Amino acid sequence: MGHKDTLHGYMHHAHDALRWKLEGLDEYDLRRPLVATGTNLLGLVKHTAATTVGYFGNAFDRPFDEPLDWLFAEDAEDNLDMFATEDESSTDILTFDDRCWRHVDATVAGLDLDSPGRVPWWPGERGDVTLHTIMVHITAELNRHCGHADIVRELIDGSVGMRADNSNLPPGDWQAAHRERLETIARASRSH
Repeated sequence: MGHKDTLHGYMHHAHDALRWKLEGLDEYDLRRPLVATGTNLLGLVKHTAATTVGYFGNAFDRPFDEPLDWLFAEDAEDNLDMFATEDESSTDILTFDDRCWRHVDATVAGLDLDSPGRVPWWPGERGDVTLHTIMVHITAELNRHCGHADIVRELIDGSVGMRADNSNLPPGDWQAAHRERLETIARASRSH
């Protein structure tokens, strides 16, 4: 397996982990804003789909075949990519995500790691990139948003873990005692 395939695999691993966090939830729970910024699971998928296809499309002159004015126009509503509107169903967002990732995969397949690109919203020389740079950037961003999704999903129904086939957590019923221990440590730190 070459470097490009390895990076592509890590991108998909992060994307699959993010999508897994939505499984089994109804429309309400997918949209619930559980922190002050309004972060919600469906919004995380919409955001990562739109920005990922923006990077792999715009930066490499391979425009996505659907207009993304709602995201990239100067008068676009702030944070519109971070939630599903009243008119968008979870199916709408998930099929949009699927279409975006087909475009991303085609871009990755069609270019070499050292293929040059230009990110128009990055300033100066920083905007001059390669496919390698964008693959690393998107992998990091996806994993960052997976962390957000981990917390939001745990707040919704207590579900935790890295993937459906690997929780990456110790077995057994240890969470309540562990949390209480950490709370005790935190309270004790006040007296120091």
